[in-house]
Amino acid sequence: MIGIIEEDDCFSLLASTTVGRVGFMNEGRIKIIPVNFRMHGRDVVLRTREQGVLAQLPTQQHVAFEVDHHDDVAGTAWNVLLSGRVEAMTPEEVEALSAAERVLPWAGGDRELWLRFVADRVSGRRVRRPQFPTD
Repeated sequence: MIGIIEEDDCFSLLASTTVGRVGFMNEGRIKIIPVNFRMHGRDVVLRTREQGVLAQLPTQQHVAFEVDHHDDVAGTAWNVLLSGRVEAMTPEEVEALSAAERVLPWAGGDRELWLRFVADRVSGRRVRRPQFPTD
């Protein structure tokens, strides 16, 4: 069974995890890159290298952000997809982030460019696998 997730619940689910995927156009092709992130209200906060491929996100007209989760044992899954734009954060905006909202990059290295994904579309789905009788 597939069900729609309400917008507020989508943001609650995003806040429950820290790894997602950013989708964008790069050299005429769609590129999807896994990233770690934190939520700041309804915005997704990312960090990257100033010369990295993700540094171009603020120049993109359309960017997607996706997170999913599945539990094989329970037979449940969910998916949240955001569409929107990415903005570079100012030093003052970064300073205002709480400790819980600060991204610690898994990839390490110098990742001093802070980005904020601002959604203009939010969608989510839950899936529950039918329970099969066991003998």
